[in-house]
Amino acid sequence: MKNKHNNYSKQVKNLFDEQKKNWNLLSSNYLALNDVRIKIFDYDGFIMKLQFNPKRIISSSAKVDKKSIAKRKCFLCKENRPLVQNGIEVENDFVILINPYPIFPEHLTIVHKKHIEQKIFGNFEVMLSLSEILPNFTVFYNGPRCGASAPDHLHFQAGNRNFMLIDYQYYDIKNKYGNIIIDNSEIQIFAVDDGIRKMIILESYNKNKLIEEFNKLYKIMNMKSSKSEEPMMNIISLKDADKLRVIIFPRAEHRPRQYYEKGKKNILLSPASVDFGGTVIIPQKKDFYKITKKDITDIFQQVSISKNNFSNLF
Repeated sequence: MKNKHNNYSKQVKNLFDEQKKNWNLLSSNYLALNDVRIKIFDYDGFIMKLQFNPKRIISSSAKVDKKSIAKRKCFLCKENRPLVQNGIEVENDFVILINPYPIFPEHLTIVHKKHIEQKIFGNFEVMLSLSEILPNFTVFYNGPRCGASAPDHLHFQAGNRNFMLIDYQYYDIKNKYGNIIIDNSEIQIFAVDDGIRKMIILESYNKNKLIEEFNKLYKIMNMKSSKSEEPMMNIISLKDADKLRVIIFPRAEHRPRQYYEKGKKNILLSPASVDFGGTVIIPQKKDFYKITKKDITDIFQQVSISKNNFSNLF
C-alpha cells in the first residue's frame, strides 16, 4: 500500500476539513465530542476510561444477525453512502472515509470497494500497511460478532494515537502482566492477562514475519473455535518508530448478559476494539452514571477468552 506520490496524512487532514465544511451531520457529531463526559476506573497498573457518547447508540445497538443484515442496505457500499461522503483511494481496493459517528477527534473507516465479508485472514497485511501509511493513527479491526456493525463488508477503522489508553499504557501493562512467548531478533510475542482482558502482543520490524506468526496463531485459534465464523477477536495495530505493534484480544462472546437484561439490570455495552483498548464507550446516560468498576470487570471477563483456553493457544 505504498504510494510514492501521496502524503496520506496531509490527504486525510484535507478530507477532514472538506467533510466538516460540507457535511452538516458529520460536522455536528464531531462538535458534540466536546460535550462527552468521562469517568475513570483505576486498576492495578492501568486505568479504564469511560466515555458517555450518545451518538454511538447506532453502532452499539446494531442488529448484526444474518436476518437483520439481509434486510438492510449496506451503509459501507458506495451506492448506499451519502452523496456528500468523499474518500481517499488507497491500494488493495480500499477507500479511507471519515466516520460520521465518531469516538475519536479524527475517526476513519477504511472500506473495501467491494461488498465482501469482514474477515482478517488474508487481509492482515492490509492492516499493517494501513498502520504504515497512517503513522499518527491506531488502526483497529472488529471481527464479526466482535463489535463490527457491518460484518458483511470488509473494513478497518482508525483513530488518533494515544486516544485509546492502551496506546500509552502499553509498556506498563506489558511489563507488569506480560509473559514472553517468543523473543528473538525477528519478532517478540507476549501473552498478557491483566485481570480483565487477555491479549497477545506481536512486535517486529519485519512485516512478513508478523504476517507469518499471525497466520500461525489464527490457524490455532480457528482449530479451537466452535464457531462457524472466523475466530472471535479484536485487533489493534500501530507503527511505533520503525517497529510494528499488534495487539490481539481473543474473545469468547459477542455481548455480555447485561446487554440483554431488562430494566435496571440492562447495560448497553457491546465491547469492541476501542473498549478493549481501554476507552469504554457508553451510549446511554443511565448506564454511564450507574456502571461500576465491578460491572466493567465482569463484562470484559464474560466476553474475553477464558484463562484455560488462553493458555492453550501457546
